[in-house]
Amino acid sequence: MDFGVTFQTDPPASRIVELTKRAEELGFTHAWTFDSHILWQEPYVIYSLMLAATERIMVGPFVTNPATRDPTVTASLFATLNDMFGNRTICGIGRGDSARRVLGRPPTTLAETEAAIHIIRELAEGRAIETPAGPVEIPWVRDGQLDVWMAGYGPKALALTGAKADGFILQLADPAIARWTIERVRAAAAEAGRDPDELAICVAAPAYVAGSDDLPHMRDQCRWFGGMVGNHVADLVRRYGADGDIPSALTDYIAAREGYDYAHHGRAGNPDTEFVPDEIVDRFCLLGPAESHVARLRELEALGVDQFNIYLMHDAQDATLEAYGRSVIPALASA
Repeated sequence: MDFGVTFQTDPPASRIVELTKRAEELGFTHAWTFDSHILWQEPYVIYSLMLAATERIMVGPFVTNPATRDPTVTASLFATLNDMFGNRTICGIGRGDSARRVLGRPPTTLAETEAAIHIIRELAEGRAIETPAGPVEIPWVRDGQLDVWMAGYGPKALALTGAKADGFILQLADPAIARWTIERVRAAAAEAGRDPDELAICVAAPAYVAGSDDLPHMRDQCRWFGGMVGNHVADLVRRYGADGDIPSALTDYIAAREGYDYAHHGRAGNPDTEFVPDEIVDRFCLLGPAESHVARLRELEALGVDQFNIYLMHDAQDATLEAYGRSVIPALASA
């Protein structure tokens, strides 16, 4: 299993660079950032610093969307970074949540997301796309390589991921929900004539390593995540209904959800996430001593998860990063 870590690009950018360097030293293979240009600093500027300060670690957004930038601009950004640093970028993409909603705009459609996946990957890898002006390619790309992984929860998004993306991103670490989503992604890949085993599977969630006695504090530090996931779940319930083709293990907990202010998005102490029960925090996140993290990760690995990506948004960033490098990553490697 590979390990990634996701940062929010809060200033100063030097802090993100410092954490990325340490992550590489500790054995992490990927360093990701949120991509929400109003709430945090513009990530692509910081990617150049992250890449320049490291040698191997892959860098990219977790996740971008088709609307913040024209997909051709996004493709050129990746192609430029790859030309500078040797194909060390990766693109996570979704329909758009905070980057869109903070401006009062809805997420993009799945059709727009599908088109963006095609445009970004084709141009960044040096191939032509069709436009009203005819075929267009980026002429200076040489030997470009870019994987595009898609995030989603609902049946249609999972089907698109399996049919078109290079990897699947699930933003929660509950094994039962992981099984349900992975099965659908792989089935869609097979139906599209692809090899399901070729798709990367990435699970992302907050991880907090501390003693069991600190569990109440860890829960409070990570409760924001249930609220973030709840934004997507609320969309699913509106689209498919509470009794639709979505596991109740994913949908039931948002019954008490009343609203959401993106000013607190992705931050510990978010007042709009008080509805999230402890049971959901425990299921969606990895909390506790290192050995409990290892046990959950082995469950996920058995389901086919290739990468676990830590959302490092709490008050023990350095300690958790070090604990993973010292205890968790070596335990999974030996297994």
